[in-house]
Amino acid sequence: MLSLLLVAAGFVPAMAQQRTTGTPAAGAQQGTRFAFINSQRILAQAPGATEAQQSFEQDMTRYRTEVENLGRELERLQGDFERQQGTLTPAVRQQRQQEMQQRFQTYQQRVGELEQTAQRRQAELVEPIMKRISEVIEQIRTEGNYAMIFDASAGALITADPSLDLTDRVLARLRTASR
Repeated sequence: MLSLLLVAAGFVPAMAQQRTTGTPAAGAQQGTRFAFINSQRILAQAPGATEAQQSFEQDMTRYRTEVENLGRELERLQGDFERQQGTLTPAVRQQRQQEMQQRFQTYQQRVGELEQTAQRRQAELVEPIMKRISEVIEQIRTEGNYAMIFDASAGALITADPSLDLTDRVLARLRTASR
């Protein structure tokens, strides 16, 4: 979710100055600082994340139950139709097939609505947590004069010195702020 957080305040202007003047910018002379985080770990362990996940799971249980009930109703109608098919007139058979097709379309539409509702609910639950995480990362970036903070869980980081990992620091700051 925080995939590849590139906070480049100061870095892009420094690179632009280096290209135009041919001399390194002040930030580059001092050595540009980089660090990384593991956003998946931060999101999983951030204050409020467990509660948000539990709330989402409760909502999903209700959605799954509704979808399962609708599916069972469709299966029951299909079974009834197959058992009675031989005794039905062609007109009644066609009418029942159309009814089943309409019910199936209604089912598919409801499943789509529930999927969209689930996505909105997840975003609603995660947004305040993500906002706090982003604020803390930006504070740490500014305080530490980091040009960029990469997200190791995004897969863009191949190897790095573990001392550059700010994940624990971000989590500690989040926990302190939530008290």
